[in-house]
This record gives sequence, structure tokens and C-alpha cells, in this order.
Amino acid sequence: MPSEVRHRVDGGLTYPVVRLTGVLDTGSAPAVRSALLDVLAGQPEALVVDVRELSLDEPGAITVLRDVARAGAEWPGAPLVVCAAGDARAWHGLGLPTWSTPEEAFTALGDPAPDHFLTTPLQPVVGAARRSRELVTEACARWELRDLAGPACIVVTEMVNNVVAHAHTDMVVLLGLHGGTMTVAVRDRSPEVPRYSGEPVPVTSYGGRGLLLIDSVASRWGCLPVSDGKVVWAALAGDEEPAGDLRGTGMAGHSRG
Repeated sequence: MPSEVRHRVDGGLTYPVVRLTGVLDTGSAPAVRSALLDVLAGQPEALVVDVRELSLDEPGAITVLRDVARAGAEWPGAPLVVCAAGDARAWHGLGLPTWSTPEEAFTALGDPAPDHFLTTPLQPVVGAARRSRELVTEACARWELRDLAGPACIVVTEMVNNVVAHAHTDMVVLLGLHGGTMTVAVRDRSPEVPRYSGEPVPVTSYGGRGLLLIDSVASRWGCLPVSDGKVVWAALAGDEEPAGDLRGTGMAGHSRG
């Protein structure tokens, strides 16, 4: 019989906890990756993965957790930590923080900062870009990043207009504060990933013109594919914040400069 991993997301805790049960091998690893990326697409501050009831049929399959951690290091910049019981040597080999219980992980992560994140759903209609700019302006004022209001409004306008013009799906705008860096992201329900070559493109090309503008003002940007679509994100550094990864080393995105 094919292996299976079931997951349950506990979102009412200090940080979201994904509890995995079943057998992890190369057959079930893709489902685990998809489930974890879907949680990361909600822009959590950190993600706790509870593997205490997960059996390892193929030890090499656990690298799926390291792959997910790398994918989320650029955006949303959320650390991924593991909860493992008993002999946890295999999990320690991933290089990820590993604790015995979610409570221990919460203590190590520290208190969350929910005021550093804003989210709003939008429909693909005329006026969506204007509403997204209002949210960005509000966030920049709240976070005392007024110098980023102009660039961030350019980024969110292009992202939202791409959804309105091409994806035609509902969307979610997600803003985050990471030190002196602001992240702007839009999640939609289209699997089509914007393509960018750095060269001028026709007006009718999906994403190309908007990505040229985003690349001109953002420190870094990229795309996170998820099971029901994608998240296009960009990081904008304030005057005193060096451009680079949000937290540590992650998968390479696009950088400017």
C-alpha cells in the first residue's frame, strides 16, 4: 500500500503547529511539502512542525523539511522548528532547531509580534490596487517607514494589477516588518508563475512589465508556489537596512544592485 502522511494545523497557539502523523518516505514527502508551504503562505512568524507521531520509512525523506525551511527563509522569513520525541538524532541532522515539545519551541522562539504583520483579502476588481496602496501607506506610517511608502506602493500596485488583469482570482495582500525591511506579498489562486528575464517585454506579456518595475525598486523578490496558486513577494530595505535575506540563508531569489 502507498504510504500516507496526515497533517493537522493548530493555528490557535502561540505559533502555528503542523502535526504530522503516518509514514514519511519519498512517496509521501511531496504531500508534506505542499502542506507546510500552504501554512507558510499565510505569513506566520514561525512554523512548528510536530513529528512525534511520524514514522520514518526512508530516513532520507526528512530532507523535505529542510527544503521547506529554505523556501520560507526568503519569504515570509519564518523560521521552521521541529518537535521530535525519543531518539531525535535523525531530525537534528537537518540543521533545524529541534525541541521535545511545542511548548519548548514556543519558549525558544520568544513572544510573537502580531503588530508587525498586516493582511487583507481583495477581489480582482477595479479599485483593488487603490485599496492595497491604502494598506501599504497605513503600514508604512505605523512602522515609521515612510521612506518606503512610495516604492512599496509601486510594488503592491503591480502585483495586484497582475492578478486583476491576468489571474482573475481572489487574492490576499500580506505586509510584514522585519527589522528595517518591509515585505510586500500578494497571494492568488493562479498557478501561472510570472516570468522575468530582465529584458523589455510586450505589453501583453504576463507579469513582465510589472516585474520590471518591482525589480527596479525592491531589494529582493520572488515567487512561492503553493497548492492552490502562488505568492509573489518583494522585500524593500529602509535607508539603514542592508539589502539581503530576511532571516539567514535561504533559496536564492532575485536581488538588485
